[in-house]
Amino acid sequence: MNPWLIGLIFLPLFAAMLVAISLGGRFLEEQSRRRVKGILRAASGEEAAPEETSILLDRHEEDALTALLAESKLPGRMASFIQQAGLDWSVTRLATMTFVAFLLGLILGWKLQPLGFQSLSALGFGLLLGCLPYVFVRHKRNKRLGEFEEQFPDALDFLARSMRAGHAFTISLDMMGQESPDPVGQEFRTLFNEQNLGAPIETALENFGRRVPLLDVRLFISTVLLQRQTGGNLSEVLVRLGYIIRERFRLKGHVRAVSAHGRLTALILSILPIALVLGLMLVAPGYLKALANDPDGKWLIAGSIVGQILAYFIMRRIIDIKI
Repeated sequence: MNPWLIGLIFLPLFAAMLVAISLGGRFLEEQSRRRVKGILRAASGEEAAPEETSILLDRHEEDALTALLAESKLPGRMASFIQQAGLDWSVTRLATMTFVAFLLGLILGWKLQPLGFQSLSALGFGLLLGCLPYVFVRHKRNKRLGEFEEQFPDALDFLARSMRAGHAFTISLDMMGQESPDPVGQEFRTLFNEQNLGAPIETALENFGRRVPLLDVRLFISTVLLQRQTGGNLSEVLVRLGYIIRERFRLKGHVRAVSAHGRLTALILSILPIALVLGLMLVAPGYLKALANDPDGKWLIAGSIVGQILAYFIMRRIIDIKI
């Protein structure tokens, strides 16, 4: 393919991506501004004036791309995804890193041609490198949520002991945020600060569940809200909930230990073909070169790589047991 033609194709795509990122950033800033104004109004006890609703986006005045972003809610979901990972990135930064990595992958795939075909290699390498920022954020998110899940039963015991000592629930939340390590301390500090600014405890707990999308957190939120409606000994309920979470965590560890053989088998089966190819390239370089130069061999190489990737994800789905 002519390099000038490639430039003519990707320059408009790059310009469209920049416009989309700019519009998404403006949309997120407007959403954040509305949220802060709402919390401040609730803290001051003022009612929202009817004319203040004019800050909402006017569907007749906005352009089509902004309306599409608002309807899809993709920027908000990505911002929540980054927040759950504990990173201070913006959606614009993540999108920019993804696009730059995608372009770098296109160039490397076009030059190296690991799949035998220039177009297929460029697209494959572009998608592979373009997914790296998302994979990094996802890894950080899973690690942070795992740490939260381990610390959460001790946090519930702390709340129960504090309430038994005579402290109110909100004061116990403040003490929890100050005394507990992150990420539990950070999330409980945010929960206390939201309700301390005047937001209803139901809204603060709902935001807490959105920031930490775990089953244990949903159980905690349901317990607190149910106790506020029906009454009862909240400290005793929290102690029992902590015991249930510990037992569930212990069962998850047992299942993980039982499935260790399957995970190790999947890892070996995924690494073995790559190691075999690297060994053949060192021992007999001409053996694979003939396959790569053959027209049908290129299709075989591409098909084997795609099949290997699909097999890896299928094995991961098999051994991923939900508790």
